[in-house]
Amino acid sequence: MEHITLLLAIVVVTALVFDFTNGFHDTANAMATTISTGALKPKTAVAMSAVLNLVGAFLSVEVAKTISGGIVNEDGLRTEVIFAALVGAILWNLLTWLVGLPSSSSHALFGGLIGAAVMSAGWSSINGGTVVTKVLLPAIAAPLVAGVAALLATKLTYRLNRKITDEAQLASTAKGYRAGQIASAGLVSLAHGTNDAQKTMGIITLALVTGGVLAPGSNPPVWVIASAGIAIALGTYLGGWRIIRTMGSGLTDLRPPQGFAAQTSAATVILASSHLGFSLSTTQSCSGAVMGAGLGRAGGVVRWSTATRMFVAWGLTLPAAGLVGAGAEFLTKQGPWGVAVVAVLLVAGSGAIWLLSRRKPVDHTNVNAAEGEPAGVVTTAIAAVSPPPAGVGVAGLKTTIHAPAAETPVDRPATV
Repeated sequence: MEHITLLLAIVVVTALVFDFTNGFHDTANAMATTISTGALKPKTAVAMSAVLNLVGAFLSVEVAKTISGGIVNEDGLRTEVIFAALVGAILWNLLTWLVGLPSSSSHALFGGLIGAAVMSAGWSSINGGTVVTKVLLPAIAAPLVAGVAALLATKLTYRLNRKITDEAQLASTAKGYRAGQIASAGLVSLAHGTNDAQKTMGIITLALVTGGVLAPGSNPPVWVIASAGIAIALGTYLGGWRIIRTMGSGLTDLRPPQGFAAQTSAATVILASSHLGFSLSTTQSCSGAVMGAGLGRAGGVVRWSTATRMFVAWGLTLPAAGLVGAGAEFLTKQGPWGVAVVAVLLVAGSGAIWLLSRRKPVDHTNVNAAEGEPAGVVTTAIAAVSPPPAGVGVAGLKTTIHAPAAETPVDRPATV
């Protein structure tokens, strides 16, 4: 610790700021379902998620090792490159939060790091094989695997419950699924801490290596693990209400059994990937699982207009954050004054985005008051061909359902 310079300290603080934005940016992955259905109160849900994020940060360091010693070559890497990468990631996170898009914080970080490294030392500084096998391929496979798993789990769930008709049994089953939703949301939060907090650990460890504080290939120190876990937990507790609103009212029309299947499938994929060192996007995994669960119920549909906007954001994340990271690195290469300019631009950009968000604030008091969007042509056509069970029409896609109703609880739709 005594060898940490002022620049290195600034990089560590900036990394923790990114971790904080990662926390509130991705809260929706775990808690959108439980909040929109009324299974948990908003503040209770984010508090629970924050605690489990912190616990998850201590479970593994495999993803951190992938980032600190895999994506870019450590030899000759300047500390300023890490700073520039974080600037690109933070600004993209804040911009997508402002418009309520659940994009990938992970890919924002990778994009910023790749763009800054290429600007600093050229393409030879990037380990292309690691990027392909542990970043790009998981980005494609994770939502597909989670989606298929959720689809199959949803079909199995409805098949097992198809003979339940008694009102008392329906009420008991619905209560069980709501409890299952809470448990599975907790599992997703734990998985999020295990996977995403490690990304910041990896970045800080990489910065410490470039600053000569740690030897190449070192594991994250305990203080790095603890600080990263605390930062992501605080961000999660703040609550990314704009993205929770998007995830909780537009992607598909889910019932409690589907929400349980989606969250359990996503958590399984995320935890397995963390164990293997694959740094995938928890946002993409959870979104894929939600869409799979939506298609797994007879008459279920996905709102492809919302999904398309998400896909576009996913595709833009790596290059957009990379361009900002490259631009920031171009300035930091000019010397101390360039680093100061980048820091000022980061603070000014973050402040401007926050001021814009105050025009139409979203918080725990109005997160469920989602503005409806008409169902698209594809959604309407699918619903017409394969209508939902009685009482659930296409119009239901435009409505966020709140606390569980007393009548036929299992059949009441829960929007995610």
